[in-house]
Amino acid sequence: MTQTPNPLPPSHDALIVGGGLAGPALALALAQAGLTVALIDARPPADPGARIDGRSYALALASRRLLANLGVWSRLANHAQPMLSIKVADGRPGEAPSPLHLAFDHAEIEEGPMGHMVEDRHLRAALDAALAQEPRIATYHGTTVVAQETDASSASVTLADGRTLAGRLLVGADGRESGTARRAGIARMKWGYGQTAVTCTVAHDKPHRGTAFQLFLPSGPLAILPLTGNRSSIVWSETDDRARALMAMDDATFLAALRPVFGSFLGALALDGPRFAYPLGLTLARHFTGPRLALVGDAAHGMHPIAGQGLNAGLKDVAALADVLAEARARGEDIGSAPVLGRYARWRRFDTATLAFATDGFNRLFSNDSRPLRLARDLGLGLVNRLPPLRRAFIREAAGLTGDLPSLMRS
Repeated sequence: MTQTPNPLPPSHDALIVGGGLAGPALALALAQAGLTVALIDARPPADPGARIDGRSYALALASRRLLANLGVWSRLANHAQPMLSIKVADGRPGEAPSPLHLAFDHAEIEEGPMGHMVEDRHLRAALDAALAQEPRIATYHGTTVVAQETDASSASVTLADGRTLAGRLLVGADGRESGTARRAGIARMKWGYGQTAVTCTVAHDKPHRGTAFQLFLPSGPLAILPLTGNRSSIVWSETDDRARALMAMDDATFLAALRPVFGSFLGALALDGPRFAYPLGLTLARHFTGPRLALVGDAAHGMHPIAGQGLNAGLKDVAALADVLAEARARGEDIGSAPVLGRYARWRRFDTATLAFATDGFNRLFSNDSRPLRLARDLGLGLVNRLPPLRRAFIREAAGLTGDLPSLMRS
């Protein structure tokens, strides 16, 4: 991106590119802090009656607090399933999980359920409804950014329909292939795992009782995540070739392939919606900020879903950037200045890099069938499970309650 004089005076405080989840959440957080926002969303508004699309999210307790503080949780609570326990174990298809497992229970911490499961269709609809009621946010649906510029005092974007918007700060929330980062010349570190996540929702006869299961199989982890009713979200990480074969199967054949890895503990299974496939890899922007520019969510970092922390890390970006910008505004600082954006980068860069490489390491450790490694990781899981203080520390980490929490993520 070349820095050229910007002929337009800023008409907004912030321009946010990307209407997935992090972008709308940031728009609401900044509007709540008194800033004016333009949100550019390539997609149409969410349809509350949309079909299940295979994506669901494990929202940590800290992320639920953020959504509550933004006025979104009240629209979402009836569609959210509390996660009351998590069970983690090694396994092989057709065999019982290892007896050396790890079990988390929400009763071990005082704050309540460690997280909630929500479906993408409900979360997007709740965010859209909140956006529509916020007068400080102008949303531009169904268009994309084709060019961006910055100068000493402002940033501007040109939309595909020819309109130009100007602001004091440009934020990229436009995913792992962020055009905002690319146009700014921000390079990315990235690699693939040779794995694809096959996602779907299944209905089952028996209640899940709010329990999430993470089973480590030789080719990749299988997550069974509780949804409202007798339903669960499946995230089945398989080799790319095996995933393509699973996606090509008809429903009956797919269920026959799923049952040996899923097990029979929830009774008979039936698909509740279509299947989707998502290639898995790690991507990390080498810089989270640039001249009058900040990156949040997957535009800054994308990681393996093995710990279910991708969206939570993105929402922590949102809360941290909102804190930094609100404080800068209160001090009379330029919200797009390098010193202000530097505070955001220092807050989030180390935390997200550590999390990304931790998930990378966990996936490499568990996605194999090496006998010595299986023994070592099973002993490790069993040891953590037998040490209550260490187990509680892991629970608090999973709930997003550790580290320097932004104000929107505090109770």
